[in-house]
Amino acid sequence: MKAFLKRKDIVISGKRYFVDAMGAMAQGLFCSLLIGTIISTVGEQFRIPWLTSPVATVGGTEYTVGALASAMSGPAMACAIGYALRCPPMVLFSLIPVGFAANALGGAGGPLAVFFVAILASEFGKAVSKETKVDILVTPLVTIGIGVAFSALLAPVLGKLAMKVGDLIMQATELQPLLMGIAVSVLVGVALTLPISSAAICAAFGLTGLAGGAAVAGCCAQMVGFAVASFRDNKWGGLVSQGIGTSMLQMGNIVKNPRIWIAPILTSAVTGPLATCLFKLQMNGAPVSSGMGTCGFVGPIGVYTGWVNDVASGAKQAVTAWDWLGLLLIAVILPAVLSFFIDKAVRRLGWVKDGDMKLS
Repeated sequence: MKAFLKRKDIVISGKRYFVDAMGAMAQGLFCSLLIGTIISTVGEQFRIPWLTSPVATVGGTEYTVGALASAMSGPAMACAIGYALRCPPMVLFSLIPVGFAANALGGAGGPLAVFFVAILASEFGKAVSKETKVDILVTPLVTIGIGVAFSALLAPVLGKLAMKVGDLIMQATELQPLLMGIAVSVLVGVALTLPISSAAICAAFGLTGLAGGAAVAGCCAQMVGFAVASFRDNKWGGLVSQGIGTSMLQMGNIVKNPRIWIAPILTSAVTGPLATCLFKLQMNGAPVSSGMGTCGFVGPIGVYTGWVNDVASGAKQAVTAWDWLGLLLIAVILPAVLSFFIDKAVRRLGWVKDGDMKLS
C-alpha cells in the first residue's frame, strides 16, 4: 500500500491538505468569486455598460461578466485544490463538475464543502488514473462519481456546520465586540501570515459583519505592519511586496526569530477592537475579502462593496466621512504607526535587530 500511494503521489499529511490545498483554494476563490465581485463593483460605481450589462443567460438567469466569474467559484476552487495535490490532467478536469456540485449543495458553507470533497475526489481519481486501458472513461467516471456522491452526503452537513460556526463567531462579536474583536483580529491575522489561507477560512465560515471587520483589521495589521517594520531591511520593494502582496514572505524569518512577529500581532490586538467598538467597521461584501487584508486592496474594496450593497438595500442611508476615516485608519494608518513604534521598542530590548526581517 505504501508503494502504491508513493507511486500515485498520494501524500496523506497536514501540509499537503491544510497548507498546499488550502492555499491553492484561496487562489481559486480569488480568481473567481473575488475578482468577479471587484469587476461588478467597478462596473456599478463607474457606470461601465459592458460590465453591468448581461453577457449570458443561463436557466433564465442573466449574468454579467463579474457574475459569471463569481458563479464559477466552486469549479475554480476544486481545480486549484487538484492542482496543489498534483492531479493528472484527466482528474484535474473532472474536478470541474465536482466543485460545482459541492459548492451548490453546501450553500453558504460551500467553500468548506468544496475543500473536503475536492480532496477526496482528487485522491480517488489519482488512485485509478492510468490503471486501465480505458482510462479516458474510468478516471473521469470515478472522480466525478466519487465527488458528486460525497457532495450529496457531506456538502449539506459541512455547509450547515460552517454556517453555524460562522454565525456563532459573528454573534459572539456582536455581543462581545471588545474581546471577540481582539480574538478574531489576532487569529485571522496570524492565519494570514502562516502558510495557510485566512481567505479560505473566512470564506468557509462566511465571516461578515463586525467579525469580518475585525478579520480585515487583523490582516491589514500583519501586512502593513511587516511592511513598515521591515522597511530598513527591505526598502521600497519589501514595502510593496508585503503591503499589497503578502506577509507570508516573512514566514522563514519568523521561524528564525519569532519575536519579529510581536509588532504585527500586538497591532492587530489594538486595531481589531477599535474596528468593532469604535468604528463599527463591517465587512458586508464577499466573506473571502475578510481574510485578504491589503492584498491587492481586496479587504478595503470588500468593505466598500458592503457599503454599496447596504445603501442599495436600504440597510444603510449613506457612506459617511466617519466610515471612510475608520477604514483608512484601520487598514493603513494605525497598522503603520503602531507597528513602527512597537517594533522600535522591541529593537531597544534587543529582541530584534537589523537583518532579522530581510527578505531573500
